[in-house]
Amino acid sequence: QAQLVESGGGLVQAGGSLRLSCAASGRTLLLNAMGWFRQGPGKEREFVAAISWSGGSTDYADSVKGRFTISRDNAKSTVYLQMNSLKPEDTAVYYCAADRSYTTMIRIPSGIGSWGQGTQVTVSS
Repeated sequence: QAQLVESGGGLVQAGGSLRLSCAASGRTLLLNAMGWFRQGPGKEREFVAAISWSGGSTDYADSVKGRFTISRDNAKSTVYLQMNSLKPEDTAVYYCAADRSYTTMIRIPSGIGSWGQGTQVTVSS
């Protein structure tokens, strides 16, 4: 498994932007898929976005399409989540995830092999 460390969370006003980063270390060679999930207050963890190793495949939750962009720098083993036009309902702990399978990442999150500790994003109205 890989070790994942998120950064970039914080407090922002509605309409603002944040960029989250997730640096992977350890067993990164087989990480075909990386992604972001979030868990808001009193809610279950939900999928936000995913990206394949090549960057050729990306998926987004409907709630963030057009506002969030996922990207990765394989040389740095880092994935990013650019979040624009933030809304109060985006308030959550954001978790980075990594797995060998892109299908697992987007369809079977309970099977994902590596998770970060999470970073808090708070959007004020």
